[in-house]
Amino acid sequence: MTQQEEIKLPKGWVEAPLEEIAKWGAGGTPKRSETSYYGGDIPWVKTGDLGPRRLKVASEHITELGVKNSSAKLFTKGSVAIAMYGATIGKTSILDFDATTNQACAVGQPIADVTDTEFLYYILKNEKQNFIDKGKGGAQPNISQQIIKAHTIGFPPHPEQKRIVEKLDSVLAQVDTIQQRLNNLPDIIKRFRQSVLAAAVSGKLTEQWRDSSDIAQWKQVKLGDVGKGFNYGSSTKSEKEGRVPVLRMGNIQSGKLDWEKLVYTSDPDEIKKYKLNKYDVVFNRTNSPELVGKTAIYLGEKESIFAGYLIRVQGSERLDALFLNFLLNSPKARAYCREVKTDGVSQSNINAQKLKALEFNLPPMTEQTEIVRLVEQYFALADTLEKNLANAKQRVDNLTQSILAKAFRGELVPQDPNDEPADKLLARIKAARLEAEKLEKAAKKAAKASKK
Repeated sequence: MTQQEEIKLPKGWVEAPLEEIAKWGAGGTPKRSETSYYGGDIPWVKTGDLGPRRLKVASEHITELGVKNSSAKLFTKGSVAIAMYGATIGKTSILDFDATTNQACAVGQPIADVTDTEFLYYILKNEKQNFIDKGKGGAQPNISQQIIKAHTIGFPPHPEQKRIVEKLDSVLAQVDTIQQRLNNLPDIIKRFRQSVLAAAVSGKLTEQWRDSSDIAQWKQVKLGDVGKGFNYGSSTKSEKEGRVPVLRMGNIQSGKLDWEKLVYTSDPDEIKKYKLNKYDVVFNRTNSPELVGKTAIYLGEKESIFAGYLIRVQGSERLDALFLNFLLNSPKARAYCREVKTDGVSQSNINAQKLKALEFNLPPMTEQTEIVRLVEQYFALADTLEKNLANAKQRVDNLTQSILAKAFRGELVPQDPNDEPADKLLARIKAARLEAEKLEKAAKKAAKASKK
């Protein structure tokens, strides 16, 4: 905290290091090669477990032998753990059970009558970015227990702490409700897209359009009878740099091509043989069971070839390529892929012959054009919803931090002039602690003397 920030502290608040409001410790890791140290009944928390307000379960457990033979320590329920290493710096959780931790976690045990669990949790959440900033500079950003203990905060009187916690509980519960609703929206939008595709390939999407036109009925066909190509891509090893991108299965995302994380080739023979043409459809023939069969269309974005795990399919005078892309991404085609795939150890496969055998109802070309127009219209709406959702989530995330910042500037709840000032509280507690330590030493000295 800067001197300017110290001047702006509300009346009754004091600048205090975290070591004055909590007792700090860190954990350890029992030797991994000793199987007798693991699989016991003592929870062992790691930084990856942290994040929920109240941590209800640990990802691993250790034995008493593991505790005795390592620097792991048992912390009581109600302690607050914070991550000190790497990308997880500042992640915080209240331990909802007695637990040990690894050395990447610092654990604060609130000092009685100075603060409590909930306030310590909120203050650490508010300081997350400051901890991240203090961890910068090394090959891997880290902070230490010493940095945490020396870190200063604006510390309010004890009664005001309780008012702050009550207000934060109330306000942030409302924010959490909003976040949960926003988190449900991606699945709703995904289902919307699938419903549009299902309606598109079943004829429901153009039902009204078709009723007002004199168009022939749809005809059942096999994809191999109306599509062309069905070529496998290049199996030559690609490089991180080169002249032409090689599209792979990871570049197919949600029916579109993702132009991130590309690999390349400069081999002229490979480029000539596997060069994609505008409106080529690429089908992912080998992948995990839930992803095999994902499909995207190449719109000529940049000169590219396709890799060996993909099959190129092309449209024809009877089959619009854009309609083909929507067809292969539809629930019906995805169900067909799950039905005919061949399962390996970790991946599934669909060959060109099985892809050719896909049966579907083919609309006339004029109706395919209308279907493509309508699907693109609905998908544009879904794209807009997704952009608005991303912006809304960012605003809500920022709202949480702004509420915390407001609380710890003393602006969330009113101050009460009757509250004991925080500096007097800390001085009183410190004096009591020194007195207790003095009595403890005297008692030990007396006990030692009595043994003589």
